[in-house]
Amino acid sequence: MPRKRPVDDETGSEALKHLKIDDASPPDSDLSDASPPASDLSDTEPTEHISDAFLDTVCRSNLDFDFEEQCSVSLSTTNIYACLVCGKYFQGRGQQTHAYFHSINDNHHVFINLKTQRVYVLPDNYEVMDKSLNDIKDVIQPTFTAHDVTRLDETGHAHDLMGRPYVVGCVGLNRVKRTSYINVIIQTLAHIRPIRNFLLTLNLDERPPLVRKLAMVVRRMWHARRFKAHISPHECVQEIVGLSKGRFGLDDEADPFELLVWMLNTMHGMVRKKKTSVVYETLRGEMQVATQKVRDASHDMVDETTVTTMPFLALSLELPPTPLFTHTSNDDEDERADIPQVALTTLLQRYDGTTVETNGLVRHYTVTNLPSYIVCHVKRFSKHNMREKNPTVVNFPVCNVPFGELLHVRGAQSATYDLVVNVCHVGHQEKSAVDGAGLESESPFVAYVRQGESSWFRVHDLRVEPVMPQMLFLSDSYIQVWQRN
Repeated sequence: MPRKRPVDDETGSEALKHLKIDDASPPDSDLSDASPPASDLSDTEPTEHISDAFLDTVCRSNLDFDFEEQCSVSLSTTNIYACLVCGKYFQGRGQQTHAYFHSINDNHHVFINLKTQRVYVLPDNYEVMDKSLNDIKDVIQPTFTAHDVTRLDETGHAHDLMGRPYVVGCVGLNRVKRTSYINVIIQTLAHIRPIRNFLLTLNLDERPPLVRKLAMVVRRMWHARRFKAHISPHECVQEIVGLSKGRFGLDDEADPFELLVWMLNTMHGMVRKKKTSVVYETLRGEMQVATQKVRDASHDMVDETTVTTMPFLALSLELPPTPLFTHTSNDDEDERADIPQVALTTLLQRYDGTTVETNGLVRHYTVTNLPSYIVCHVKRFSKHNMREKNPTVVNFPVCNVPFGELLHVRGAQSATYDLVVNVCHVGHQEKSAVDGAGLESESPFVAYVRQGESSWFRVHDLRVEPVMPQMLFLSDSYIQVWQRN
């Protein structure tokens, strides 16, 4: 006997008389021990649309669509439905499918297809059309129009289902094992405006998995009607780990700058059109490198100067060597006062045409073209060793830095930049380190991001805290992103 929908009035009774429900099991919906092909899971098309059926059982607080679309029973990723009562994922909706059995055994009847976003009532198998479900569909696949994107920076604060406030765009990311280095790079890409706008408005059909999953994380970060005030970027993290073939993993913190360069080049290859892409249009600059060979200690030149033009996505800034003795006080609280400091303008002198000698070569770096966004990489760690760190403090203003004047760029002498992202290293995470509650120690990387014109937030995995811009340089800056005015 098919299950009947509750009827509250004559209208509902009359609709039930004309409702045709296919009692017969679809010929190919039977699930054996082996996973059937996708064609065997075709759904039975309902003949009518009905609204307000079992919608009072939908529990939005149980819904979380950040995880991989995978059946909780068969582990299949084909034809997945989410139960809107308990939030679990199941395969298929025809008879002899896991979703069908779940509706009978657990008395949960409302399911949504995660691809088509069509809602059905099982086991009776009729479709529900109701506007009250639109908020759930928006959470599954947030969409943005060109008009929405222009007003994103004006959105400000929003509230989740429990009434907890969160800052749209500055949403905490759940850390999967030791992946804080991935979280800070996702935060960085989500706050480079042209890349963010591209990911928000991009048609994700037939896009590579990395672009599609990163775009979904960024869209959920900038969605103003979320059910939860945090995001779990599990799918994006797993795609990065798999696509990099183990170069970036889950068990140890890696170098976030290496990840950033890898992701930018990988994304460029996936979305480029006519040898360019939003990545290169936003971050790619050019410099001239003049190279000369040194014959002896007198610095006589053997060959003529060789000048080459090369593009760059980031400027690497060399810190001065760490002093042998930096702690002269007996008071541990004054230890940071003994750490050397250097100005950002001093580090940028490397690219204004001055001489830099390395390995018997004299090189002159001259920036000839400034991009819309400049990425600065402060080289704090020795090569292939994240444990050896240079603690030198880098001092910098947060706005109106005259990069054009400092780098002597022709035609861009008046170009000034404002800081929008500052990724810092705040400590090391030992594998065996646990606190009193048996939890893992703090993650070593944190992102400071600017929201709007002057508001700054410290995003440390799930924790989001407002900070004063005067406090940014107190942490050990590692990656900075500057926006051209």
